[in-house]
Amino acid sequence: MHEIFGTWDERFEGVRDVLAENIASGADLGASVAIFIGGEPVLDVWGGCFDIERRRLWDRDDVTAVWSSSKNLTAMCVLLLADRGEIGLDEPVARYWPEFGQGGKEGVLVRHVLGHAAGLPTWDEEITFEDLYGWEKPVELLARQRPRWKPGTASGYHAYTQGSIIGEVVRRVTGRSLGRFLAEELAGPLGAACYIGLAPEEHHRVSPVIPLDDMFSGRPVDHPLREIIGNPPMHQETHTIAWTPAWRQAELPAMGGIANARGLAAVQSLLANGGETLGVRLMSEAGCRRAFEEQTNGVDRTFLTPARWGMSWLLPSPELPLPAPRGAFFGGSGGSFCLIDPDRRMALAYVPNRMRETRSAMDPRRLSIVRATYAALAAADGDARGDGGGVRQRLGSL
Repeated sequence: MHEIFGTWDERFEGVRDVLAENIASGADLGASVAIFIGGEPVLDVWGGCFDIERRRLWDRDDVTAVWSSSKNLTAMCVLLLADRGEIGLDEPVARYWPEFGQGGKEGVLVRHVLGHAAGLPTWDEEITFEDLYGWEKPVELLARQRPRWKPGTASGYHAYTQGSIIGEVVRRVTGRSLGRFLAEELAGPLGAACYIGLAPEEHHRVSPVIPLDDMFSGRPVDHPLREIIGNPPMHQETHTIAWTPAWRQAELPAMGGIANARGLAAVQSLLANGGETLGVRLMSEAGCRRAFEEQTNGVDRTFLTPARWGMSWLLPSPELPLPAPRGAFFGGSGGSFCLIDPDRRMALAYVPNRMRETRSAMDPRRLSIVRATYAALAAADGDARGDGGGVRQRLGSL
């Protein structure tokens, strides 16, 4: 067993032990796990190594790239603004960003973008990661682009473009970038280590994401989402771009987030606990419920598998079961993951620094953490539904 640091309620010792086993087996190099119930942490643990050379241990305040778990943070910003009445989820994007309302996109609603149903899963014109750092070009291209299908009729995971669209809406409404809004209105009030755009003086806290062993070959990625994630071009070594200062400082709302499990869980526990976490109320209960509203339910045109989308989180379905029948979940390439269970007023987050096979629908490390969590809950309250046995290998996302 590998040594694990942090704090935990004795009910969740099994979750701590699973993290230790994953690190000892080599499945994880370094990682953090957090569970909030009723707006308070009941488990906040970390362990393993910060770097591939194993010269430094993962520490309490260390963070790493969480890739598409960034979308959870971005969606939280929109839901907060919607709860305040500053954005209407059922309003056209063009109400806030007039230039967007061309090329057949007049009917694209804010909720279509959150639900990956806007018909803009990638850019039609070639674009680079450097273009994304600059913001203006990707936004201008999306404003001119025509949707690939009638908005609202089907989902197609918007791997990169969702962040540009939502980020521009937030900028138009608030006069602030999405990263600044997240820092000032969500992460800051909660003291949560979640960033979209990290100041250079904090880069020493960022554990480099360790790619798969064959990610340095320079070959194009053999991935079912290749057409979508191939613009900007995605090669085996692309994930090491998160090691660079340019990436860490850039505000990339769809995939550039940097966080630890405590930060992800704290922010998303607002949805699990009716808008209040750590004694801080930021949203109403009604505003939180909107996150779980079904947007589409069918074969996702990017994943090419069934998916039931809420407001940027996946919802339970026969294909993607969840031990929280009214809950939601999502994660990022490489393993980061968050699960929200409003019935138990619980948010669970897991953030590792070692990437595993990204083509698998469910990272086994996530599954082990989820099973251990619900086993602990079942043992504590005798609720047989919470034993985690209904969670199958397909639970999860990119």
